[in-house]
Amino acid sequence: MTMVIPKSLKKGDTVALVSASGATPPDKLQPAIEAVEKLGFKVVVGETCRARHGYLAGSDELRARELNAMFANPEIDGIFSIRGGYGATKILPMLDLDTIKQNPKVFAGYSDVTALHIVMNQQCDLVTYHTPMPSTEFIREKMDDYTWDYFINSVTNTQWSDYQLANPPGEDLITVVPGTATGQLVGGNLTLVVASLGTPYEINLHGKILFLEDVEENEQRIDRMLTQLQLTGKLEGLAGILLGGWTDCGPPDPEHPENSLRLETLVDEILTPLNIPILMNVTCGHVLPTMSLPLGKTVKVDATAKMITVVD
Repeated sequence: MTMVIPKSLKKGDTVALVSASGATPPDKLQPAIEAVEKLGFKVVVGETCRARHGYLAGSDELRARELNAMFANPEIDGIFSIRGGYGATKILPMLDLDTIKQNPKVFAGYSDVTALHIVMNQQCDLVTYHTPMPSTEFIREKMDDYTWDYFINSVTNTQWSDYQLANPPGEDLITVVPGTATGQLVGGNLTLVVASLGTPYEINLHGKILFLEDVEENEQRIDRMLTQLQLTGKLEGLAGILLGGWTDCGPPDPEHPENSLRLETLVDEILTPLNIPILMNVTCGHVLPTMSLPLGKTVKVDATAKMITVVD
């Protein structure tokens, strides 16, 4: 498969803010717009950034129609998901995949946006970017230089060969299983990866490097989801695994952690037997600082040397 790398953004380009998922709190919209403008981009605000249908950013039809339109619009250079939440999976059948494929653009976001990354990577052959988002991380008072640098480098990068995906100083990668592996980087939020199973949008993991992270899923739920991936056979044929942040993913009963299984135990029991290179503690996910990842690009994982390199 030949992946399409979208034209990188530059100052003065026009970026659309959209939500394929949750409704944006009104008080966060203007700060999010200003944060993107400070990066040097012109901003077009999608209707979904102001719409609400319960917990969703407007109806399924609106969210799908807007995303299709932003890809089709030649005046839009890039598309940033303003936030995650829930709802991206609901619009997948309404996406115009031909239009997206024929109009490749920088597309960025994470969390619930994982559903869109999987589809765009697999069915549109489009490299997309797992990045922090304008109405969440961008407007935090202490957004750190590491996070900003990785975000800006991702959406403006013109040279990916030998690009290093490295943790910030003092945050060491952890080798779970040593060895090296090369493959296409895929994945994102574990809950959304598992939600794709059994659907026409099911993630393809054969020969891939799988990145996983999650938030507010206790250890029992993490166990259930990893076990589901195992039982479906999806983990067979994987080239390697990168494990990111697991924010607020502790025991189901915090007062009795002894009655739970720690994430490290789950990894050891479910993933280590795959005998493929595995790195843990990748600084990426619902955490700050956070790395940005080029999903769909080919990466080399050296779990022994604790290095991750984009190779093309």
